[in-house]
Amino acid sequence: MTSPDNIGRREREILTAIVETYISSGEPVGSRTVARGNRENLSAASIRNVMADLAEAGYLEQPHTSAGRVPTAQAYRFYVKQLTGEARLSPTDEDLIQGTLQGVADVQEFLERSSHVLSLISHGVGVTVSTNPSQRNALEHVYFQRLGDRKVLAVVVTSGGLVRDRVLRPDRDLSVDDLQAAANYINQNFHGWEMEAVRNELARRVQQDRSDYDRLMRSVEQLQTALTAEGAAQSVYVEGAANLVVDEQDKQRLRQLLTTLEEKQRIVDLLSAYLDVRQEAVRVVVGLEDAMPHLNNFVLIGTPARVGDEVMGSLAVIGPTRMDYEHTITAVSYIARLFDRLWNEST
Repeated sequence: MTSPDNIGRREREILTAIVETYISSGEPVGSRTVARGNRENLSAASIRNVMADLAEAGYLEQPHTSAGRVPTAQAYRFYVKQLTGEARLSPTDEDLIQGTLQGVADVQEFLERSSHVLSLISHGVGVTVSTNPSQRNALEHVYFQRLGDRKVLAVVVTSGGLVRDRVLRPDRDLSVDDLQAAANYINQNFHGWEMEAVRNELARRVQQDRSDYDRLMRSVEQLQTALTAEGAAQSVYVEGAANLVVDEQDKQRLRQLLTTLEEKQRIVDLLSAYLDVRQEAVRVVVGLEDAMPHLNNFVLIGTPARVGDEVMGSLAVIGPTRMDYEHTITAVSYIARLFDRLWNEST
């Protein structure tokens, strides 16, 4: 075993058995346990010799309190490379996903629900991020509702299915008729326009001829900030932090992860560091220390959420290294394909 990625068939089978047993049980794995399931009927002594070689090569380590061995990050990386990608979700999991995502109204709702169902299936933390790409930032319609003196609720719906709402505080009080007239003007004149183009044209029309600066345009001027783009605004959804039940020695690591999950920008940075918008398959990253050193014993399994070639966000699971990799990879891939299909059909 001179190369970490070039171990023999026997070593590969034993290492795979150890990884899968440890993922299932959470207990250090001994040679007798491996021997019971070994197809070559190898003795426990022979398996112990192989396990010693695997430990020397950096694939296994031995907890102080146990005679058994546990996989290292290197072992998990090797294991993931051996997965065929041919696994399928169980009908129960498919029904759970379909039921959770049924009747979603927009992209953000889909991703928010996805974080929840990913946490249920993976027993890790489901993390999703939605972005507002400019290509789907065209105006579908705008709605204004009077909340009180100098306070207006603006609801903007884009062609990509994103719904944004914000409370505006215009300089002067606007009546219900003023608001309706302004919404009608914007919807009739700018349906299908990109947001930036709408804002630019509204500003031009307001300034074009002050002699035509009538009541309608004064209302529009007061309300046009509703169409201000949020640029690369991103909505972050996190579900399942309670799944990270760890032992006493891992409490500090868990606290550090929870601190990361509480800061949305750090989640965006984490996913951006590891998920390439050009990737086609689900990516598995064992050990996140390159982006955040305190997450060296955690795993990220994720993929961009696409509609065709356009990236609308990200889908991921974050959890401990002892994770059911194949099951989680399959779930993330399934939801990503469902996302693509649903929003392609709706556009």
